[in-house]
Amino acid sequence: MLKQGCVTMKVRTVILPVAGNGTRMLPATKSVPKELLPVYDTPVLQFALDEAISAGAERIVLVSHRSKVAIEEYLSVSEGLEATLKEKGKVQLLRRLQSARIPEKVDVRLVYQDEARGLGHAVLCARDECLPGPVGVILPDDLIVGTSCLGQMVDAFDPERMNSLIASLRVKEDEISSYGVFDFEGSDTVGMPRAARGLVEKPDPDKAPSLFAAIGRYVLSEEIFVALENTQPGAGNEIQLTDAIAACGRIYGLAVRSPRFDCGCHEGLFAAGQFMRKLKTSRSSEAIAAE
Repeated sequence: MLKQGCVTMKVRTVILPVAGNGTRMLPATKSVPKELLPVYDTPVLQFALDEAISAGAERIVLVSHRSKVAIEEYLSVSEGLEATLKEKGKVQLLRRLQSARIPEKVDVRLVYQDEARGLGHAVLCARDECLPGPVGVILPDDLIVGTSCLGQMVDAFDPERMNSLIASLRVKEDEISSYGVFDFEGSDTVGMPRAARGLVEKPDPDKAPSLFAAIGRYVLSEEIFVALENTQPGAGNEIQLTDAIAACGRIYGLAVRSPRFDCGCHEGLFAAGQFMRKLKTSRSSEAIAAE
């Protein structure tokens, strides 16, 4: 919950940008959306949906592309498949399938980004479907394991001080030029939001203001939509979300200390699968031991 004066506010809407082509994952993504590639036994998209729901989302807005019909199919209830599993007595498989359903209390909307005009444009495409108040953004490629990262950010977001709260991760110096990088004020306090003077997009390692990178979780005030409308194309001739965030000011970062995997590349997806396999195997062993 967010508190503004005596009024309790809530991040009611979470945006999931899923329109990308997934070129880093070719040839697999020639026919399968990257968001539906499996991390061990669970599609990447399911982790993002679960995190949004855990963070208290009343509405989830997926910004997709019309060619990615498989995402719409994944979101629908497979009544025929469920009936077949029930008829054949495959109870465990039926439960696993049903556990991926989105609760009825959560409203899911689909909008389309017909042109690849950047992450900022994708967020702007969701504007008309967002409920009043701050919004959350989850980039499904960024898998963060454990307690809902976005949920922690929602709890930490203070609308009286912040226009944006972004997940930050300390990365290696030779990786820093692949990220937007925080120019932080003051020292890091564990578990507390940290004010930033701004973000520097993909700096050279010797010019980076810190080793803290912005990764795919955001809580943004409604001002972001006005800023995006007025943001000119930047790097790659795309509308950059970081440019609009910078224009709004009052930027904060919250350090992520849970395991994080870039599932938008082969190595990251493989590493995430290995991690989840070990985690689920360990949990199964513990459950058996407890019986």
